[in-house]
Amino acid sequence: MIEPQWSAASAADPQWYAVHTRSQHEKAVINQLERRGIQTFLPLISEVHRWSDRRKIVQLSLFSCYAFVHMRLLPELWYKVTQTSGVLGFVGARGEGIPIPESQIETLRTLLSSDVPCTLCPFLQIGQRVRIRGGALNGIEGLLTARNGDRTLVISVEPIQRSIAVRIDQYQVEGI
Repeated sequence: MIEPQWSAASAADPQWYAVHTRSQHEKAVINQLERRGIQTFLPLISEVHRWSDRRKIVQLSLFSCYAFVHMRLLPELWYKVTQTSGVLGFVGARGEGIPIPESQIETLRTLLSSDVPCTLCPFLQIGQRVRIRGGALNGIEGLLTARNGDRTLVISVEPIQRSIAVRIDQYQVEGI
């Protein structure tokens, strides 16, 4: 593993960073990091899994193989995270970590707490940014797309190139 180049700016204030994890290790990584005193966020979605004899609702990681940490990017904390079992490294060039805007994390928290149905979708870098006006999702920003005539808002977490989509047919949106 290559050690990042530390800068005074990266250690100033705590920021959100994406951590790449081994497949299906997201929850274990989060538990270990929290025990080590690092603030974490793991967006989860509920899915019904069916077996031959039963059905069960399970909580799955929204972004497979990714978790989020809120910390100062100091050498001792960087090592604490990267040495955690199941962590492959920080998302970013040379494993340095790219800060994720607080607004993107808050948007994910708001969307997931609203119980509005959402689905994963391909990461998009093009399209018009919009903001929802009114309703349970008031103030949420994302990219407006259309699929089969349905209006869909795409919320993207750029450093990990993952997106989720939510139908917004009943919401008013404005360009930003």
